[in-house]
Amino acid sequence: MKSIYSILLFLTITATTFGQVKVDDALLLDYYQTQRFAEASAYLKSVYTEPVTDKKTLSQLAYTSNMAGKLPEAEDYYQRIYDLDTTNVGVLFSLGGINLKRGNPTKAEVYYKRIAAKDSTNFIVYKQLAQISLDKNDMGANIAYLQRANKINPSEAEVAAELANRYIDLKFIPTAEKVLNKAILADQENIVLLESLMRLTYAQKKWPETMDVCLKLIKNGNESGVVKTKLGVAYFNLKNYACGAETFAEIPTIGQNKFTYYYAAMCYKALKDHKMAITMLESAVKDGISPSIASYYGEIADSDEKLSRYKKASLAYQKGLQFDESPMLYYSLANLYDTHLKDKKNAVKYYKKYLATKPPEREKSYVEYAKSRVTLAAQ
Repeated sequence: MKSIYSILLFLTITATTFGQVKVDDALLLDYYQTQRFAEASAYLKSVYTEPVTDKKTLSQLAYTSNMAGKLPEAEDYYQRIYDLDTTNVGVLFSLGGINLKRGNPTKAEVYYKRIAAKDSTNFIVYKQLAQISLDKNDMGANIAYLQRANKINPSEAEVAAELANRYIDLKFIPTAEKVLNKAILADQENIVLLESLMRLTYAQKKWPETMDVCLKLIKNGNESGVVKTKLGVAYFNLKNYACGAETFAEIPTIGQNKFTYYYAAMCYKALKDHKMAITMLESAVKDGISPSIASYYGEIADSDEKLSRYKKASLAYQKGLQFDESPMLYYSLANLYDTHLKDKKNAVKYYKKYLATKPPEREKSYVEYAKSRVTLAAQ
């Protein structure tokens, strides 16, 4: 907070007399220190009446408007300052930042590019441009800006980690390693860098190193599913199956997927716990299947039926029933056999299966019809 108040104090001290206008420095400082920027903005506007052309005055009005969240006003003041002095890089940063807050990255990008054109060694501007490119899904520009930023400051953790991750995604493993090594040399305990290092060693299949990095991350409080999954896989490849099974078991259900279930199953299988291996493999199969797949097959069958492709429709209904014994799938299949395929035996079979599911009250008309067809067949 000291640095913030120092800046605020500096801004207050710069308030001077313009013509007959005098700012109450003590009042303004109180507004700043108590974070009452909306009141500070209103006060300054009451003192400095338009038209305002002095850069220092516009700076105060811009600053207080920005801090008060009055972004359109702040942008207008900063733009007026920039019109008076196009060399002012600080104002360009403010205009860029305000437009990012207003959800206009395209306009912000214009201001940041102006800074880059004036100063090709500005680390912050390349970092901002990299983020804007990422948000636009322009990965080529994102990597290019990250490279420039990293060249200026190779030890900055966030940029180094992001750039290394891009290289890992592109399978440029040696390049990613060089970027990370430089940054880690400057900060060996940085969590952001360690997370990227975990991805790197995992991609390299360096299992002892992956295990070490994962354990360090967990020790420092990162117990995410991603970290534990990679740790579990490392244990499996190191033939430490007990620790692997234990690690996968620690992952919350929400973080589990067919991949984690499969590796857990392989750990249990290696430990000769075949019951748990089967349980995990069944979970992997279940997770790998969309919960809507039965309805998809039902829709395929319905379309086949409308095209008079009745045998294909029956196969699609039966396929859907393999994934979910939906009452309506049973009814639709029974009705298909009954109406179009003239197969009374199978029609009755599936009407009975439909009735056995105890359909809900809203399907009362279907239930009554199914019962009537079963009764008729029995006569």
